[in-house]
Amino acid sequence: MPTGIEVTKTALDDFKKIQEYMLLARKENAKETYAKLKDEYLTIKALLSVSGVNLADIDKIKE
Repeated sequence: MPTGIEVTKTALDDFKKIQEYMLLARKENAKETYAKLKDEYLTIKALLSVSGVNLADIDKIKE
């Protein structure tokens, strides 16, 4: 069973990847892809916020 810190690290890694994909989707004007990624982004952002992670410096999307 993963520890809280392992879950948080995985979520942070996923958050970083999703932001990179969102920025690419925005650049390519891939609206449907961006919307799908945004759903995942918001879910992980909420999880990290509840875990006490300060997203101010790492959130590139700011939505």
